[in-house]
Amino acid sequence: MRFLTSLLLILILSVATFGQNVLTLDQAINIALKRNTTLQKSVNSIKSSESNYKASLGALLPTIGADGLWSWSNSTQQGSSVAINGYVFNVPSSTTETRTYSAGVNANWTLFDGLSNIANISQSKDALESARMLLENLKQTIVFQTITYYYAVVNNQQLLKVQIDNVTMNKKNLETIVEKNKLGAATLADVYNQQVQEGTAELGQIQAENNLETAKSNLLYYLGIDVLTNYTFADSLTDNEQDILNSNLSTKFGDLNDLAQSALSNRSDYKSAILDYEAAKSGVTSAEGGYFPSITTYNTGYNLYANQLSDLSKSRTLSMGLSLNIPIFNGFSVDNSVQAAEVAAMNKKVDMDDLKRTVKQNLQTTYLSVLAAEKSLEVNKRDVLSTGESLRIAQEKYSLGSGTLLDVLIANSNDTTAKTNYINSEFQYIVLNAQLKFYLGELDYKSFE
Repeated sequence: MRFLTSLLLILILSVATFGQNVLTLDQAINIALKRNTTLQKSVNSIKSSESNYKASLGALLPTIGADGLWSWSNSTQQGSSVAINGYVFNVPSSTTETRTYSAGVNANWTLFDGLSNIANISQSKDALESARMLLENLKQTIVFQTITYYYAVVNNQQLLKVQIDNVTMNKKNLETIVEKNKLGAATLADVYNQQVQEGTAELGQIQAENNLETAKSNLLYYLGIDVLTNYTFADSLTDNEQDILNSNLSTKFGDLNDLAQSALSNRSDYKSAILDYEAAKSGVTSAEGGYFPSITTYNTGYNLYANQLSDLSKSRTLSMGLSLNIPIFNGFSVDNSVQAAEVAAMNKKVDMDDLKRTVKQNLQTTYLSVLAAEKSLEVNKRDVLSTGESLRIAQEKYSLGSGTLLDVLIANSNDTTAKTNYINSEFQYIVLNAQLKFYLGELDYKSFE
């Protein structure tokens, strides 16, 4: 019977474990890069930008078309009589059949349009490169957001452990106090106080469980996965995460101006802003082309025609002409187009300058956050050691009758708070490491694709 019970327990645990999927950070990032709908739309937009660039190149080339014509007609004329000088002549009926064949090739070519076509090529090329840079920045953003959501899960998972340990210890303390009360070594008030403390600890565990489930739901939703899917996550820090905690992130900051220049040379979103500005300036040049004359080919082609297909090559026409169009007055439409293009260029310049300032502000804010996080990590680590020792002493004193339950409760609360703060500071520091790379434009995404 004991054997069957043990076998059943093993099977239950096996099924439960099989039903859970382990989700690592690398897997989460890989899923996010594949399922993010905004990323999918950006990839589709790249195809449109490539097509626009190809079309702008094609505007330099002539448009060529071929045509062919075949026609057939059959006419029958009824017979009649004709009187000439008193004599009547009979005209018999007749049938006439005709066929016409023709073929030709015609071309239209814009030879000069005020350099608008050249400017359009430059504009569409810059727009294409800008779209590619934005796509790269979007991938980095997805990686960073996934890291943030993932560590929120692991962080809350560690905080839940603290609350579970707190509940376990309070249950044990309650059992001890109840026994001491039976022996007259503890008051009934101590029993009631510890019951309240146990209930508070259980409430803290419930809240921690809710926070963990919310963090999981946020992550799975961002990854495009059913939030009800059961996943397990890393239960301890990896070697890489331990290396981050042992590193000194503030040493990566030298002069903020130098760091900002490095970020501006690396960040794909800033590169995209520069390309957008260049594309807008090309738009101004394109609009200004409306002020200049345009030269196009006119009636240019090679045509064949005949009444019999075998004679098609015997009759031919080669024609060529040029058309000059000089704009004199266009109702201010060109002025309006140029003005709109100049405003668009000025706005792109403003966007580029705003982003430049944002980069510097992000780095400055991150630097201050890193300094605070390093100090917080150090202080909280010492606080855990201190409160742990204080709790041990308070428990021993209470067991020996030389301390009060209130001392134990205060020491326990301080120890739980210290552990919570230390765990939060650990994951804040890990996320700051990713945030620093993101703001510097150095966050890797290619290894996850």
